[in-house]
Amino acid sequence: MTATAVDIRVLPSYVQGQWWQGESGTPTRDASTGEVLALVGSDGIDLAGAIEYARTVGQRSLGELTFHQRALRLKALATVLNEAKEDLYEISDRTGATRRDSLVDVDGGIGVLFTYSSKGRRELPNTLTRIVDGAAENLAKDGTFGGQHVYERISGVALQINAFNFPVWGMLEKFAPAFLAGVPSIVKPATPTALLTEAAVRVMVDSGLLPEGSLQLVCGGVREVLDLLDLRDHVSFTGSASTAAGLAVHQRVIRGGVGFTAETDSLNAAILGPDVTPDAPEFAAFVASVVTEMTTKAGQKCTSIRRVIVPEAIADDVVTAIAERIAARTVLGDPRAEGVTMGPLASTEQRDEVVRSVEALVAGGGRIVIGSLSSPEIRHEDGTTGPAPEGAFLAPVLLRFDDAESTAVHEIEAFGPVASIITYRTADEAVRLANLGGGSLVATVCSFDPAFVGAVVSGIAPFHGRILVLDRVDARTSTGHGSPVPHLVHGGPGRAGGGEELGGIRAVKHYMRRLALQGSPDVLTGLTGQWRGGAATSTGEHPFRKPLARLRLGDSVESAERVITLDDIAHFAEFTGDTFYAHTDEEAAAANPFFPGRVAHGYLLLSWAAGLFVDPAPGPVLANYGLENLRFLTPVSPGDLVKVALTAKEITPRENEEYGEVRWDAVLRNQRDEAVATYDVLTLVSKE
Repeated sequence: MTATAVDIRVLPSYVQGQWWQGESGTPTRDASTGEVLALVGSDGIDLAGAIEYARTVGQRSLGELTFHQRALRLKALATVLNEAKEDLYEISDRTGATRRDSLVDVDGGIGVLFTYSSKGRRELPNTLTRIVDGAAENLAKDGTFGGQHVYERISGVALQINAFNFPVWGMLEKFAPAFLAGVPSIVKPATPTALLTEAAVRVMVDSGLLPEGSLQLVCGGVREVLDLLDLRDHVSFTGSASTAAGLAVHQRVIRGGVGFTAETDSLNAAILGPDVTPDAPEFAAFVASVVTEMTTKAGQKCTSIRRVIVPEAIADDVVTAIAERIAARTVLGDPRAEGVTMGPLASTEQRDEVVRSVEALVAGGGRIVIGSLSSPEIRHEDGTTGPAPEGAFLAPVLLRFDDAESTAVHEIEAFGPVASIITYRTADEAVRLANLGGGSLVATVCSFDPAFVGAVVSGIAPFHGRILVLDRVDARTSTGHGSPVPHLVHGGPGRAGGGEELGGIRAVKHYMRRLALQGSPDVLTGLTGQWRGGAATSTGEHPFRKPLARLRLGDSVESAERVITLDDIAHFAEFTGDTFYAHTDEEAAAANPFFPGRVAHGYLLLSWAAGLFVDPAPGPVLANYGLENLRFLTPVSPGDLVKVALTAKEITPRENEEYGEVRWDAVLRNQRDEAVATYDVLTLVSKE
C-alpha cells in the first residue's frame, strides 16, 4: 500500500554544520513499486548562509591541512563508506539499481576517493598548498628576476549540481578533487535519487572526518543560487545540455567570473571496423559492449552507447547478435529479486521521457528492431513474474536507421536502455557519422586493423573527450566504454558540455586558479617551496648529515675536483661493455660534429659525481630512488676536471611516516665552469 505524504519524512539537508529539514517537497518514489519514500524540498533553506559558511569556515578548516593531510582524509572517508556500503546498496535498490549498477555507482565513487588520496600523496607537495606549474622562467640575463606559474585554490565554494543517474559517484567525483584542492563543496543532488546521496553524506558526516564546513548538502531546489555566487566560486553541473546552456549564459558566469564546467548528455558512438567478421573476437567484444551499455543502470549513463556504427555488410549480423545476447543475459525486474540483471529507470517521469524520445526517433526515420515501448513483464521482489504498472520499467530497445544521416539519430537522445544502428561504407564515412553527434564524451573504435584505427581516431578525436580502442588484446582487461576512470579526463567538447570532471590532478586544478609569480630567485623559492638557481645556498655541514627536521631548501655541498683520464674512459668502456665509438675511437669521435675527440661516458661522469657528493657514513639519508631531468650539456675530454654541486631543491615530508622525500639539484661542471650535466637526485631521508 502506497504511503501518503502525511506518513513520510522530508529528506533533510546538511547546512552550516547541522541537519536542516523543510516542511514540504516533491515525492521521491521506489522506482520498482512506486512507493513514496520521502519528500525532497528546500523551501526556506538559508542558501546565502550556506555559501558564506563554506567561504569562511570551510575555507579556513581545509586551509589548515596540507595536500597530503587532505589526501589521507579522503582515504579515511573511502574506508568508512566502504564499511557502510551494504546499507547504501539497500537504498540503491530502491532507485532501480541492480547490485551490478551499485558497484558502478557506490563502489565506483569510493574508488574515486581512494584514487585521489593516492595521487594526492604521490603527485602533490606537502609543505605548501600551492601547485607549481611547469619550469621556472628566467627573465633577466643575470638571473636576478624570473617567473613561475602556480595554481592557488579558489577562495569560495564548489557548488555541484548533479544528475539523477549516479547519486554517489556523481557526488564523489566532484567532491574528491575539490576537497584535495582545499575548496569546500555544496552538493545539490537530483530529486529522484537524493535519498541515496543523503545517506552517503550522512555516513561521511557521522564519521567525524570532514573538516568543519568542507561539505554541505542541499536536497531540493537551488534555483536562485547563481545570483549568490561570484568570482570566488565554481559551479560543476551534470545533466541536460539545455539546462547547462542556460546556466552557462547566466550573468554571474559571463560577467561575474563564476567558474562553470558542465558535463552533459551526448550521443556517444561505438564504431565496428570493416576488418571484423562475425567469428572474430572483436565482434563478440563489440556486441557485449553495446548490450552492457544498454542495460547497465538501465541505460541511464551519460557515457552510454547511443549510436552503433557498423559496416553495411554485417549490420544484420550485429542486430541478431545483440538480440541474442539481450535474450540470454537480461532479466528485467525489481533489483531485490534474485537473478535480475536490469532494473527500472529512476522514475516513471524519466521512463515517459524516454518513451517520447524513442517515438521521436521513430518519427525521424528509425524502426524498432529489438524490444518495444509497451509495458513489460518483470520479475517482482517475491520472484513472481507479471506487469508492474507503478514501476518505471522499459525493456531494452534497439532501433535501425536506413538513412545514416537522419537528423533524429544524431540529435535525439533517449536516456535509457536505447541505442540505434546506422551503417557506413568507408572509414571517412564512419568518422563523419560519429562527428555528427556534435561532441561526445566517449567513443569506442573496435578493430584489429591499425590503419583503420589510426584513421578513425585521428578523425574523431577533436569531437570526443575519450576514445576506447577495443580489440582482442584488451577485451578482457578494458574498463569498458562507459566507465570513466578518475585517472583520465571525463568530459567532452560541444554537446558534451566542454568540461572535464575528472582527469587526475588536472581535476584538482579546476578548483584552483593559475597565476604567474614574478620576483627574485629567493622570493620565488620561498613562494613555491622549490629552490632555484640564483637563490641563496647554505654550506657547512654536509646536507646528507641533516634529517628533515634540520634540512632546509638551499642547503648545499660542492665537491672537490676529479680529473678524467683516457685510462678511466677505456676501463669504463671495457667494464660496462659500452664501447660506442665516441669513447673508444679517436678518429671517428673527432669526425663527429658534437665531439672534439674521444670523450668520457655520460654515465661514468654520473657515477663519479655520486662518489664526489655522497657522504659514506650511516646517517639520515635512507636511499637514493632515482634521477630525473638528466641532460648532458658539454662533452668531457681526457684531462678535463669535473666537480659537482648538490643543493636541496624540494623537501616533501610524508604524513604518518618517519621519512620524507628530498629532491636535490645536481650540477656537474668542468674546469671552465661550464655545466657538463644537470639532473635531479631523489632520496628518502629520515625526519629525525
